[in-house]
Amino acid sequence: MEQRIPLLKVKGFGVSFKQYEKGLKQKETQVISNFTLDLYPGEIMAIVGASGSGKSLLAHAILGILPSNAHISGSIEYKGEELTQKKKEQLRGKGISLIPQSVGYLDPLMKTGKQIDSPLKSVKSTVKNIMNRFNLEDNVKKKYPSQLSGGMARRVLIGTALTSGADLIIADEPTPGLHKTMVDETLRTLKELASSGKSILMITHDIDLAFIIADKIAVFNKGVTVEVVDAKLFEISPDNVKHPYSKALWNALPQNGFHSIPGKDYGADLDAIQEILGGGV
Repeated sequence: MEQRIPLLKVKGFGVSFKQYEKGLKQKETQVISNFTLDLYPGEIMAIVGASGSGKSLLAHAILGILPSNAHISGSIEYKGEELTQKKKEQLRGKGISLIPQSVGYLDPLMKTGKQIDSPLKSVKSTVKNIMNRFNLEDNVKKKYPSQLSGGMARRVLIGTALTSGADLIIADEPTPGLHKTMVDETLRTLKELASSGKSILMITHDIDLAFIIADKIAVFNKGVTVEVVDAKLFEISPDNVKHPYSKALWNALPQNGFHSIPGKDYGADLDAIQEILGGGV
């Protein structure tokens, strides 16, 4: 039987930052430690954890856009090959595409039509379809990002990523600020891409969103993957997950009664409850 090769393989990955304190004294802050996951073609994996826990740094590391004071450890492979900085630059926007969290990623000096139009001729015909799917009128093409509402700008970002032809789509909190209709359309489009063999890595603090779209969920806490679980089993019962933080996330959901878990991992449960309630951490 032929062995499946992950499209994206992250093993023992870590990110730390060197910073100067008083005088010339340096301090190294470890943000991500021993992060591990395998993402296969046609699979949707959600990375779930509290805001500010370092989830987006993984996306930036894959794309090679971390700041210069970042130190990376471990390994990242793409289609069985080491993802070097040179390879990241070659694949960025082509083999690997990002739906970023901030609309600030749009080029403020370029009209949105040019930003949506893909450099890949094979998908040119899909641009108009993407515009229609996300309720972007034709005159939006002639506008600059500063002339768009927040929701329109986010839809342009999604359209830009989806017309890239990339085999790996990284969606970093792709739906905030969108009307429910557009949220549903975004999730439907991501599912269609996965059905066609693309791999989707979605970064989110919204575990309910992960339950809707993901095949697997990587539960992320304080820079570490605590476990990777089947999304449907996780949704059914906290008995289907092992780690206290994962159980805390499930119990903190409104439909599950906002229950807290007393005991040794109360801090993780408190983080989960604050996050689900929108307080962030």
